[in-house]
Amino acid sequence: MTLRINHVSINALNLRESVEFYVDLLDAELIATPNFGLPVQWLALGGTQLHLFQADLQPTSHHHLGITVEDLEPVYRAAERRAAFDDEAFGNRLVELPGDVVQLYVRDPAGNLVEIDQHGAERLPDDLRARLKGLWDFNPQNDENMSARLFVPG
Repeated sequence: MTLRINHVSINALNLRESVEFYVDLLDAELIATPNFGLPVQWLALGGTQLHLFQADLQPTSHHHLGITVEDLEPVYRAAERRAAFDDEAFGNRLVELPGDVVQLYVRDPAGNLVEIDQHGAERLPDDLRARLKGLWDFNPQNDENMSARLFVPG
């Protein structure tokens, strides 16, 4: 059996505002959406879909979705324009994982935590690399922890 996540669905307090956020940040593409009887918009993110539904729900602090990008810098700059960074959930907006994966943490307009992943810390421009902190700077890592790998192509 082949398994793959085909979509993630999250709430939007203001659907238009959330759609604009994901289009600006990730170049998401609006796609045809069925009528569910409440405001919903489906977005294409590569081979996966993001479904936004408008509801008055507050997200939790650490639940998040992770999205891999080829180049993290334009996403960082869009998040910077929008003041969308999250430095609280995991200690810093830019975190390096074992295996040379960089994670950027942002909050969308509804407060959902979004993790943007890129392989290769050395690919970051100097100003972003200066903000980068290793996960080991916050939490001790043993050999097994340091062997862990997030599925982000190199």
